[in-house]
Amino acid sequence: MDEITAHKEPSAVLTEIPRQSPYTAPAPPRAEAPAIPPLNLGLFLLTFLTTSMAGAYAQGQTFSLWHPLQSAAALTAGFSFSIPLMLILLTHEMGHYLTARRNGVDTSLPYFIPAPFPSLFIVGTFGAFIRIHQMPRTRRVMFDIGAAGPWAGFILSVPIVIIGLALSHVGPLDPTVGGYSLGNSLLFLGLAHLVLHVNPNNVTIDLHPIAFAGWLGMFVTTLNLLPVGQLDGGHVVYALFGRRHRIISRLFVVGCILMVVVPAIAGWEFWGGWLFWAALLFMLGLGHPATVDEKMPLDPWRRGAAWATIAVFILTFCPVPVSYTPPKPAQEKFYNVSHTIPRPQTSIPHPRGL
Repeated sequence: MDEITAHKEPSAVLTEIPRQSPYTAPAPPRAEAPAIPPLNLGLFLLTFLTTSMAGAYAQGQTFSLWHPLQSAAALTAGFSFSIPLMLILLTHEMGHYLTARRNGVDTSLPYFIPAPFPSLFIVGTFGAFIRIHQMPRTRRVMFDIGAAGPWAGFILSVPIVIIGLALSHVGPLDPTVGGYSLGNSLLFLGLAHLVLHVNPNNVTIDLHPIAFAGWLGMFVTTLNLLPVGQLDGGHVVYALFGRRHRIISRLFVVGCILMVVVPAIAGWEFWGGWLFWAALLFMLGLGHPATVDEKMPLDPWRRGAAWATIAVFILTFCPVPVSYTPPKPAQEKFYNVSHTIPRPQTSIPHPRGL
């Protein structure tokens, strides 16, 4: 059997799939719980600090080295954002980790990535990742490990969004106020209708920090389930379609480019970040290492789970995650039009959705 090598560099995204090394025979899982390495614990605490600072900045708080007590008190204002966001990221990575250990795959504990300058980077983190030290042997194990993370984070994100929306404020839509807007996936739009009982196209919704954390959790799910390379979605597509993964991977990267080029030509709204993702995915590699049972299809239960995972990707996918609407003169006459991606009036650093 030929040796299979898969490697990729860490990327600055909200969360990341496990990185893999050459295949070695799986070792039996250890019965005792491993001690948390100081580096993992330190990065977790530092990321909790930066996400809390980002949440506090969004609430209008400031920090100063000359006033440590006041700064510590101001930090607590960001907990309503940092705690749910960190829980989502931790749940996602532990889904990978626990599933890998259950299948005897040697895996590291999560590494969290703090973001510098949380006053500017309103999320406060570049996500988290784990390291898989050996190649999963079968498509079944590949699918289980790859899908476990997105499903774990997604299941937690939904109730967090519901709670956050219930705490959010609804106001009249004022077209004269510009700002940044968060886009809507099909699922987020449906939850807004369910919880708030309003048409998001006709109102402005100031998202509570908990709702913003849940929105980010769904966006994390989308990014991880992109059906390319060795992202979680790439693992799922490989497990489901085998060698056809290569075609799907390349077509989606082309699709990322078209999601910018076509709207730009047509004068529609678009998100330029898809060009960054197309370039990043291309650099990380569009292929997928083969498993020893490459030609053996998944069992019926996992085939159904794989298609359900693809459905989650569709429900959480947002073509324009963030957009900017310039302020308009008050004397202009406006007509409210329903948009596929609603454009509420928002401001940064206090995010609003819908």
